[in-house]
Amino acid sequence: MGSNTSKPTRQATYKTAVASSSSDDDELVYKLQHLLGTTSTANDDDDDDDDEGQATELNPISINNLNKWEESLLADPKNQLALNCFTGNDITKIIANTSKMNQNNVDLFNVTVKFEGGPITNQKSSGRCWLFASTNVFKEFMKNKYNLDSFEFSQNYLFFHDKLQKCNWFLNRILDSYDEDLDSRFVQFLLQLPENDGGQWDMVQNLLTTVGLVPKSLYPDSASSISSSRLNYFINNKLREFALILRKLKSDEKATEIKEVKESMLKEIYDILALTLGVPPKPTDEITWEYKDKFGNFHLIKTTPLNFYKDLLGFPAENYFSLIHDPRNTEGLYTVDRLGNIEGGKPIEYVNTSINNLKEAAIAMLQANEPVFFGSDVGKFEDTTIGLLDVESWDYQLGFGSGMNLSKKQRLLSGSSQMTHAMVLTGVHLIDGKPVRFRVENSWGEYGEHKGYFVMSDKWFDEYVLQIVTCEKYTKKHLTNLWKGKDYSVLPYYDPMGSLA
Repeated sequence: MGSNTSKPTRQATYKTAVASSSSDDDELVYKLQHLLGTTSTANDDDDDDDDEGQATELNPISINNLNKWEESLLADPKNQLALNCFTGNDITKIIANTSKMNQNNVDLFNVTVKFEGGPITNQKSSGRCWLFASTNVFKEFMKNKYNLDSFEFSQNYLFFHDKLQKCNWFLNRILDSYDEDLDSRFVQFLLQLPENDGGQWDMVQNLLTTVGLVPKSLYPDSASSISSSRLNYFINNKLREFALILRKLKSDEKATEIKEVKESMLKEIYDILALTLGVPPKPTDEITWEYKDKFGNFHLIKTTPLNFYKDLLGFPAENYFSLIHDPRNTEGLYTVDRLGNIEGGKPIEYVNTSINNLKEAAIAMLQANEPVFFGSDVGKFEDTTIGLLDVESWDYQLGFGSGMNLSKKQRLLSGSSQMTHAMVLTGVHLIDGKPVRFRVENSWGEYGEHKGYFVMSDKWFDEYVLQIVTCEKYTKKHLTNLWKGKDYSVLPYYDPMGSLA
């Protein structure tokens, strides 16, 4: 059994996160002045109206204002046309800027990873993107090392063990917080979603060192791994039930019973997972991997899941760490309070820095033939049918006379943005050394014009990429030193950087 504890270079220290300064407040003041000016002009003749149907300070949605707003809207012939268009079509189809789409959706890159694809994977109706993104990175190293045209690791194997470990993590946090009221913010946060499909890079590392890897041919997907909602519903309700029992035992000071009861609870969870996902090989079980290389030669290798990771893959995941771009906070090393998957494993570690430092590291990796795991807020300015991520290709201002004006910092502060999806960078197009667009390998199957890939514009990277995973070789020394120093600033458990892709 492999160790599940990462040894820091020195004792880790923790401090409260410090917000960065910004001129965003000045921008908000300007927008407020603009709105006040617009409102004042629209209401100049309000004093002449009867009291009936008048707006109040608490509710300006009066009959008079509704009449004025309708008259103002339809006075512009463009809005009459827009009314017909929007009521009969999807918004994004109407506001699409086709000239920008044609300009930016070019599937051509002068830097690409040699062994990308093969196959394009599909997480289907599950939240396992982080497991697909990480194993998609690993498969490129396998294909290169063993001369394979195609290879895929079992995401289901990692999925099984992650869920089992997360259930234990949840029950321990319930025990830690037994002295807090059931309706306290933290306990309710735990109970709202005891476990889910999502995860982060450091959680991948914990799984690799604890359970290893197996090929997908040895532990394939099941009906509940490709469509996980019903399984999650069952497990989460069992965990809520277990939480109430453990809180009662803890409050009654029945410590001798807790260990035995918790073990029986995890046995129930194991049974549910094994019956729905399949009985997985144990980390030290002997497994047999049979394959043919691209030259037609047959190979047979006997190993264990732990040794498949350590010896056969040989990818030093422990040397890789996350750079994030979180403009709310200053440059430094961050973690998220009480977020993890394996008890005793490494914590979440984010080195916060500028977006240019993320790009520089990612480009250096791609130029060295390394794919890049990254986390982003996908679904914003995106179209899967044409395979495009681009902030210029949809124009809300043109369609509605009102644009999307929040900055990246403001989106994070106001709950508009967080990491929602993990994918892999496999290429970049550079002009005069500067990135214009990136090639993105997704895990939604071979959809759209680019058969499972996105073209991501450089401006979309600026706005919606929040994380890349890199190593010392590709990033600036002071950023690596921040990671090695283990001097953490702690983000609260409810922070958007604690979202699981």
